[in-house]
Amino acid sequence: MPAQQDHEAFGEKAAKEGELVVNLERPIPPTLPVGSGTAVFCLGTCFHPRENVEELTIILDGVRQPPAAFGMPRPDLGDPGSPGFRSGFWATVPIAARERPGTIELRVSARLASGSEPDAPLAHIQVARREAAPTLDATPQASGPGLIAICMATFEPDVSLFRTQIESLRSQTDKRWVCLISDDSSSPDHIEQIAQVVGSDPRFALSRSETRLGFYRNFERALRMVPAEAELVALCDQDDRWHPEKLETLRAALGSAQLVYSDQRLVDVEGRVLRETLWKGRSNNHTNLASMLIANTITGAATLFRRELLELALPFPDSPGFQFHDHWLGAVALAAGDVAYVDLPLYDYVQHAGAVFGDVTQGHTASVPAGARLRWRLRAWRDPFAGWRAAYFYGYLAREVQAQTLLVRCDSRLTPRKRRALRRFVASAHSPVAFAWLVVRPLRGLVGRSETLGSEVQFACGILWRWLIGLRATRAATPARILSDATFPPPGSFNQRRLRRWRARV
Repeated sequence: MPAQQDHEAFGEKAAKEGELVVNLERPIPPTLPVGSGTAVFCLGTCFHPRENVEELTIILDGVRQPPAAFGMPRPDLGDPGSPGFRSGFWATVPIAARERPGTIELRVSARLASGSEPDAPLAHIQVARREAAPTLDATPQASGPGLIAICMATFEPDVSLFRTQIESLRSQTDKRWVCLISDDSSSPDHIEQIAQVVGSDPRFALSRSETRLGFYRNFERALRMVPAEAELVALCDQDDRWHPEKLETLRAALGSAQLVYSDQRLVDVEGRVLRETLWKGRSNNHTNLASMLIANTITGAATLFRRELLELALPFPDSPGFQFHDHWLGAVALAAGDVAYVDLPLYDYVQHAGAVFGDVTQGHTASVPAGARLRWRLRAWRDPFAGWRAAYFYGYLAREVQAQTLLVRCDSRLTPRKRRALRRFVASAHSPVAFAWLVVRPLRGLVGRSETLGSEVQFACGILWRWLIGLRATRAATPARILSDATFPPPGSFNQRRLRRWRARV
């Protein structure tokens, strides 16, 4: 395999130079704005070609911290007797906000069997001054207080659905808005169609990304386009239909909250109502931060929030797994203050196969190549714990990165209860008491609190996998057939099953 060949080449070089063989397998964000902390997920391999690594440490600007795991089995890098086999490690590293530009250095240090402690660089993060918000050209909508910036992310939109959405924006009873469209490198034909639909309306600004970002980063890009004049921000999908009173109702309901969101109708592409409310078979939640972290209840296109929230939300953290902008924004809003809810459907959420969740609501399988799905199923047949491994990386660790980032960015705004919830979730992977808290949380469903639909059970199974493979890695001379693989799971190997079934019941 290419990864094994690369590590063999690194190993040959290190053997000559007496150095560690280190490979970071997930990219670290290269930049961070002044005044914004974050948490970075480090996943990679580290070994010495001639000696056993007895202890591994992550060093952040000279400060040492233990990783969440090291010495994990990596069968993709060699047989059990090879140096690279027990080389896997990962860590979530909180980074406090820096008040001036500079460079953040991440290193890894290993204590070898001989007692020596070589180290090696992992990554450098440049801390740069935060870019100033753009300004709008003079338009009637940009004058006066209370301007709403509607941030729309597009990619190859269905022109008919897109036209319907744009017309629904133009029909809003609240006229104090502008719409910023960030296109995710659509084809020239689609860009031309978008431009034709928007026309010469000065309330719309279209910007095309030069590279494909994916919807998570494309919404981040759209939020960076919010002008200095805007006081409020709304998110918009390319294929829904807003009710005329949507913005007016949300503005009136925001009050002192950081964010407000509404219910929504689910409709098909012909406009036929599939469900009058999103909350059928699952309870809504906008007050419990732990539940929000575990299973999001806020749909981005249903929201209106204060512009100041962007100071805490941007840049979006880079967590393992499938990332959702609305999940992150909802968690930030609830961590920083209150979230309000309007118990009315204020827009039609169009269900179709081309949508992000279209494969779910239309009953299709996840958009993962068939070959990748087959390889994962064969591997899962050989290793019955493969699903637990996916739940750990894509489920628990993804939210641990979010929780650590919230603790860094929202520290001064967190209430004691919210801080305790975040710390307890982070501690679930190493504290029996915190783990027990996670395990018993699904019992809340017995009293009608079904907002997470028992997702904690899958996260708990993932944590158990981490404990079990840790025991195998430290105590077994040779690994058994099971619990002998700590490689990062392939895409499509994890989903929150009960949440997926709930979305499919339209």
